[in-house]
Amino acid sequence: MLEGSVLVLNKSWTAVHIAPVRRALSLLYLGAARAVHPHDYSLHDFEDWMVLSQNGLGGRYIHTPTTRIRVPEVVLLTLFNGFIRHEVRFSRHSIFERDAGICQYCGKHFPKSQLTLDHVLPQSRGGGETWENLVIACLQCNVRKGNRTPDEAGMPLLKRPVKPAWMPHFGARVPEEQLVVWQRFVDASRWGSAGKKAVSSAS
Repeated sequence: MLEGSVLVLNKSWTAVHIAPVRRALSLLYLGAARAVHPHDYSLHDFEDWMVLSQNGLGGRYIHTPTTRIRVPEVVLLTLFNGFIRHEVRFSRHSIFERDAGICQYCGKHFPKSQLTLDHVLPQSRGGGETWENLVIACLQCNVRKGNRTPDEAGMPLLKRPVKPAWMPHFGARVPEEQLVVWQRFVDASRWGSAGKKAVSSAS
């Protein structure tokens, strides 16, 4: 539970980070953040939040020998009003994450052991190692495509490969189980799915 995820907002109610539960509770305890009520979005310091936790808010709880504390889904920083920007690192793992384990030719989901990287424009014809030229493909589609372009092979891509814009202030994708909880503060329809744009918005 302490390694779960909590959305962190700056003073302007703009999403800037995803913190582990342990870190979010530390910020709350130290007065560096306030917990956002899951229903009316009111702000609560640590003592108020402890009282609310005993009254039952639903959701996730951490239990101690003498009490329990409700894990906030969202905390708001009391001083910081900037942004934290991270680039998504280009790697084989990131390509697999972007394409979500789905062959970009046949559209079927496969375990990682049955997938490989494919150069849309083959390397032998000048295709580079870039976000826009690499996709994951199942072994069968990879062999079928061979040293051809998708058009030449009659194998259109599911979508044009692009550099992912997963939560550019966070350096990570939104955990899917949090999309509904966080949707007031982030545009959930545009986050979470590989290749979709990410924005930070506040209400």
